[in-house]
Amino acid sequence: MNHDEMKQKINEEIAKTEQLITDYKEMTQPVSPDNAIGRVSRMDAINNRSVNESALRNAEEKLRKLEYVKKNLDSKDFGKCVKCGQEIPLGRLLIKPESVYCVKCAR
Repeated sequence: MNHDEMKQKINEEIAKTEQLITDYKEMTQPVSPDNAIGRVSRMDAINNRSVNESALRNAEEKLRKLEYVKKNLDSKDFGKCVKCGQEIPLGRLLIKPESVYCVKCAR
């Protein structure tokens, strides 16, 4: 995989993640108390909101990592583990382009 293909992959992931963030923000809107949905349904909605808020935080963190990787794509250290300095396997970068650690150091 060359530099341009990797940049395209990262840009695609950024676009998907930005869309996810937009969707999660819509799903985490407060549950209106004047909505006549019943007590059990309201509790379920509140629980779902908590799950979606967690997913939103994870997506925002992924976006920050993707932006960092995109910014450092031209660096000589791109694709190297920030902890041990070994090359990050290409398969890992394809699956999780925001990776800055090799599999061993990520544990």
